[in-house]
Amino acid sequence: MTERLVWLVTGSSRGLGRAIVEGILERGDVVVATARKVAELQSLTEKYADRLLLVALDVTNPEQAQAAVGQAIKRYGRLDVLVNNAGYGLIGAFEEMSPDEFGGQMTTNFGGVVNMCRAVLPTFRSQRSGHIIQISSIGGRRGSAGLSGYAASKFAVEGLSEVLAQEIAPLGIKMTIVEPGGFRTDWAGASMSFATPMESYEPVVGAFKEWIKTYTGTEPGDPAKAAKVLFEISRMEEPPLRLPLGVFAKQFVKEGYMTSLTELDQWSSLIEATEIDGSSDESHTFLALGDKTK
Repeated sequence: MTERLVWLVTGSSRGLGRAIVEGILERGDVVVATARKVAELQSLTEKYADRLLLVALDVTNPEQAQAAVGQAIKRYGRLDVLVNNAGYGLIGAFEEMSPDEFGGQMTTNFGGVVNMCRAVLPTFRSQRSGHIIQISSIGGRRGSAGLSGYAASKFAVEGLSEVLAQEIAPLGIKMTIVEPGGFRTDWAGASMSFATPMESYEPVVGAFKEWIKTYTGTEPGDPAKAAKVLFEISRMEEPPLRLPLGVFAKQFVKEGYMTSLTELDQWSSLIEATEIDGSSDESHTFLALGDKTK
């Protein structure tokens, strides 16, 4: 792999995406920065003209996804890292969300990832190298009331990525699922939408909306430090498959594991009561191996 890597970052005009672009450029790599409105990135072109390419991209459009990868290859001759960062949040109870609102979460947060992975894999496969970094969320590990659409989209990203990681590893392609906790970006600000509230859900979802308003701007996560971490894992021969970011994220994920283990033990008798008498677990060995298979 070349010493100076070529990155393609989606949703890079603001927030964490913008911090990733700036952090990678500051460390000497090349970046293809994509967004629906790339004009917000123009200020970076003067300083990094030779190492920055701006490409207008709506990740929900498969043709635009293919074209963005094509422009990156045409300009720099290769592509080394794809960062799937584009996405947004929507707060509301599931019943409060219209079909379009819920579907929009899936179309952008998950469908956009699918489109970009499809666009980049032929290049990575032919190179026998590449690294896909999915910006998921701690909401892709555990659900929270008021974020059903967001959690559904991020759980889908996690499932796709876990399977894809096993399929592409023999081709020399790496996968990392990044799961940020609270970061000081505009995720809960300009990037957040709200469903029309219903009185019945006010005690739970309404309280969460009020809390998120006070939390915005006080989050402990530093986007610039997240960019540094991404740069570091791009240089690893064996990067982590999953990487929670932040002290809260680590604890949140750990508590999820503990809850699941407790539940498994609590309901063991029912779980094991469904086996055919005299059956052997040997037939399940392949599935149990998961990504350990080569």
